[in-house]
Amino acid sequence: MLDLHAATSPEVKEALAKGAVAVLAVGALEQHGAHLPLSTDTIMAQGVARRIAAEIDGLLLPPIAYGDAWNNEGFAGTLSLSSDTMRAIFLDIGHGLKRMGVKALIIVNGHFGNRVAITQAAQALKVEAGFPVMYLDYPGMEAIASKICDSEPAAPTFYHADEVETSMVLALEPQLVRMDKAAAEYPVFPETFGLEPMGLDTFNKSGVFGDPRPSTAEKGETLIAGIAEESVRLIRLFLAKLG
Repeated sequence: MLDLHAATSPEVKEALAKGAVAVLAVGALEQHGAHLPLSTDTIMAQGVARRIAAEIDGLLLPPIAYGDAWNNEGFAGTLSLSSDTMRAIFLDIGHGLKRMGVKALIIVNGHFGNRVAITQAAQALKVEAGFPVMYLDYPGMEAIASKICDSEPAAPTFYHADEVETSMVLALEPQLVRMDKAAAEYPVFPETFGLEPMGLDTFNKSGVFGDPRPSTAEKGETLIAGIAEESVRLIRLFLAKLG
């Protein structure tokens, strides 16, 4: 693995000669209750991306620390980019990687709101530039969480400042977690949730969805390792098609 945060130009040139694949984590700067930092999504995505890059000997790019998080702007600290801006960022990075000579781009998405922009950009890069992009949304997370978590999610596949995310941050950046402030909230989701634009603060007081109190670093490590393992399996299938 070559971490571009610390790498030199000659080191990148050497990696490119071997057919390097780039790995990019995308997070967000958004609220995660009183016990987790605003950078939670970025911390998690980069943690998984680093494991993936190590396994495939990839180029680990610095993460994108902002995302499309408008639905959390009702909580202080959240800073959101528009979907159009996100799409433009992915396109610019993708075109730049292609010009550099990178074989393909793997995007590790740590924030649900980024999905539309990532999908659109990946399609455009494939069609317009012939540059292959694979995007991953923590494959295997739900199955792992159902086995190891002691709390129930606030809604199916909805993980935000809960036992899952808190455990992962405890495994990656424990000094940033305020477990003394961890508290549960199970809000009632409006019937039209997901069918219309809706700020989460309109039906949630704390910003927590679920119960973070049973979280442990050990659970977080299990989640990160399992997600990375399944991601690598899928990436190898993707890369095999490229030749």
